[in-house]
This record gives sequence, C-alpha cells and structure tokens, in this order.
Amino acid sequence: MGKAIYFDRDGVINRLVINPLTGEYEPPHNPGQLVLFPWVIEALRDLQRAGFDFFLVSNQPDHAKGKVSLEEIHAVHQRLEQILTTEGIHFRDFYYCFHHPKGIKPGFSYDCECRKPKPYFLIQSAKKYRIDLSHSWMIGDRDTDIECGTAAGATTILIEEPCSEQYRGISKPDYIVKNLKEASDLILTMTSSGNKG
Repeated sequence: MGKAIYFDRDGVINRLVINPLTGEYEPPHNPGQLVLFPWVIEALRDLQRAGFDFFLVSNQPDHAKGKVSLEEIHAVHQRLEQILTTEGIHFRDFYYCFHHPKGIKPGFSYDCECRKPKPYFLIQSAKKYRIDLSHSWMIGDRDTDIECGTAAGATTILIEEPCSEQYRGISKPDYIVKNLKEASDLILTMTSSGNKG
C-alpha cells in the first residue's frame, strides 16, 4: 500500500484571483490567470523525493454557476499540468468536481457525491492506486478540505491562505501552517521521525 498527499488546488498550489465584479477571490478562469505560489515547486520536489504519490482534489463549481465554460476550466488545468511536467513533478491523478447544489447549469446543478467535503475522490483513488489513507495527508485552505481528509482517514493540514479566510473556522485540522512549503517541511519532519508515513 502506498502513501499519498492529496492537494487542494486554488489557494494551495496557485493564487486565487480577484473578481472585479463581485470583489471575491475565485479560481483562475483562463490559463493566463494561473500563477503558482513561488514556493510550490520546491515543496513538491521535496515531497516527491520522499516517495509520496500526489493527487489533486478540487471543487470547480464556476461552470455550474454560469461563470465560466468547461473548456476554460480544462484549459487552466492543462496549463497547470504543463508547468508541473516541465518542472519534473508527477501527479498520479487529478480529480475535479464540476457540480454545485445551487448552480444554474443543467446537468451540473445538484448535490453530487464527489464534491468536498465528501471523501469520494480520496476513497476512489485509494482503491484504484492501492493507497493507505491512514498514512496519507490532505492539504487544503478551507474547512471542506479538512473535513474531506478527516472523513477519509487521512492526516489533515490547513493552510491559512488569507484570500480564503472566510471559508474556514469550523473544521479541526491536525496541523495548521502558512503555506505549502511549511506543510512540506512538516510532513518530511513527521515521516523522518517515524511518526507518520
């Protein structure tokens, strides 16, 4: 059984983008808006060298809400994959939920099984790739990420990203850090000491 790290995307790997119409921070809606945090590649390389499998698990409801096309969402993902590949970072799989219970797009606007905080994608990936969730980690910047990881039996790390502050405060993460580099250092310290992994 392998050990894995599950990453939320927006606010963890890349910066959130301010919507001038609403004044709210949102995921990037086109590839040009995708900007990785400066510490992300180094953090991912360190974790990759430690033998972790990587998975991305992200709620992307803006198509369901009528804000962006699926094609644009896929283009942002393709840009992310391009950057990661260029940097020698390998993710075993990417999981996106495109649904929202209060959406307006037919076929995408319902209470699905794959939207975090439900642990559907973590459980499915564990079965497919033989991952031991009890020796795995979930990293995110919202309560839904932490609740998802906890429900799946993973150890959780909350990143205190300022732009997503309004979406946390209820969950009980195992650890709290400022960014992905701090999360990486924590995981490596815990695994090297034999406390995890």
